[in-house]
Amino acid sequence: MYQRNVADLSTILGNFKLDGMYIRYNSFVPKLYNLCMKLGFKRGKIMPSRAFCSDENQGFPVILITKHFGTFPFNHGMVGGVIDTTRHGPHAHHANDLVIIHASHVGYDPKKNTYGTYRRIQTERGQETQTCGKLHRMLSPYIREFEFAQNRIFLQKDNDEYLISIDNSFLDLKKEEGLFLDLDNLIDKRGESSIMPVRVFSTSKVYRLSNFVKDRLGKKYVWKNGVRERIGANLLPEFFYFKRKTDVRVEGKDHIENNLIVAMPLIVTSPYPTLAAAMVNTQEEFDRTYRTIFQNPEYRNKKILFISGLNVDISPEESQTFPLTKFVPWAAYHQDSNGPSHVYEQPEIFKMLMEQSDENTDQIDFEAAIAQAQLHREIVIADPFH
Repeated sequence: MYQRNVADLSTILGNFKLDGMYIRYNSFVPKLYNLCMKLGFKRGKIMPSRAFCSDENQGFPVILITKHFGTFPFNHGMVGGVIDTTRHGPHAHHANDLVIIHASHVGYDPKKNTYGTYRRIQTERGQETQTCGKLHRMLSPYIREFEFAQNRIFLQKDNDEYLISIDNSFLDLKKEEGLFLDLDNLIDKRGESSIMPVRVFSTSKVYRLSNFVKDRLGKKYVWKNGVRERIGANLLPEFFYFKRKTDVRVEGKDHIENNLIVAMPLIVTSPYPTLAAAMVNTQEEFDRTYRTIFQNPEYRNKKILFISGLNVDISPEESQTFPLTKFVPWAAYHQDSNGPSHVYEQPEIFKMLMEQSDENTDQIDFEAAIAQAQLHREIVIADPFH
């Protein structure tokens, strides 16, 4: 049976802080550019790359990157905020000073103070829909399985005996996918080598409840003698895990699912599953990608700044053209051209960014650049086949 490390699960997001870490994008990007200047990157010679989801609400950050770095960014991203590491080589060929900005994203509704949805003003009625369709579709079957388990597992106290009633579908250890209960922690074996039920029904079995569960439920759960109650919100992430058959060979195919599967109990029990999922994916993608950067021969002898975080897409009002996107940094990796490299954790990279000015004298003037292109003399393109 697959066993989880409960302590690890409970601390997955422990160091990823949101409060006090939000930076508006129109401040974040110039600060990032100025940080590059401080790190010795050459003005006008930087090739930025973005690794964002393909959703339209990620367009505003791309516009700001173009404005402040003076060139449209290279594309390292796949749907859901996965980084395509096979694009490292092409990116490296475009400059000697390189920046990669990665972010998973989640919507925020400022009126309701909730995460996960985004108002799409281009729709007929400006509906609110899921921010990231990829994350939503991937999480949906896990959430459905979790909700089914909440309604098919029951707790009961009979005098001095504490019992748990479990639907037979969660006792089928032959199944290869789905939600699995951590039976060794849930059930009191009473010293027996195997788990024996105290009662057997047509679709479920009843077992003595372990002290581990009673301790975890604590005083917040009020036991009612002789009353059988569904476990509901008391199905804690320590009590179950998921298995799913996925393809780990092809980058991007089941990539997000592979990133999230261990943390899935924490995600589905979160008040905002898409927020938790986006945060975990950000952590996993940074850890994976920074290793591919320093191992990639194409990036040797190049200056690189790779920063990973969370894009929070604040739904626009009808009068707004773009969302008021904010960035929450998670970590950064800096590599100098002569070899030294360093990983900056969230407090360090946040402090480094906030020490920079959000004024960028090198930013381009879009209107002037477009006007210059319009006024330039016509160039006739030759047809080599006629």
